[in-house]
Amino acid sequence: MAKHFEITITDDDLVIARKSQPIDEEAALDGIYVVRTNVTPEVLDSPSTVRAYKSLANVERAFRSLKTVDLEIRPIHHRLVHRVRAHVLLCMLAYYVEWHMRQALKPVLFDDHDRPAAEAARNSIVAKATRSQAARQKAASKRTDDDLPVHSFQSLLTDLATVTRNTMAMADSPEHSFLLYPKLTPVQQRAFDLLGVPTKL
Repeated sequence: MAKHFEITITDDDLVIARKSQPIDEEAALDGIYVVRTNVTPEVLDSPSTVRAYKSLANVERAFRSLKTVDLEIRPIHHRLVHRVRAHVLLCMLAYYVEWHMRQALKPVLFDDHDRPAAEAARNSIVAKATRSQAARQKAASKRTDDDLPVHSFQSLLTDLATVTRNTMAMADSPEHSFLLYPKLTPVQQRAFDLLGVPTKL
């Protein structure tokens, strides 16, 4: 801010005056930014360059998920370098699994599951991103296309965590045991179907 003001201090006065010309020059560039890359236009054209730059938000979201929200990579209480590297590798693998789960589970999450429609509705790559009509309808009704309740990723994992596999054994003959599975709720069944996990045993 200091570059836009001229400050004069005397023994008995303080005068702050705006520098109109620099303010006007900078105001003319409001909302304008330049993205430079050393990648050739044949490999990455202008819209793709802007799209790649804007996708940095996904990278920042991934680091936030790794560090605090989901996987909590920090703090690391290891003293040996190879153990720290192993810890970070496991966290990266866990995030890789989580990312694929989120992609598959989008129809039952609050995430936008119709990104092509959302992208088609944008006039320009620099225009503000919008959600698809399907995602807006899902968020408003809190119901999926097949009339199931919509979940966040964390609440869906909490719901799926109630699915158990119980080994039942008779007191008088413990060698004869059998497995008992619970009856899945419609949401659990839909989630397992989207993940490609067989539930018919």
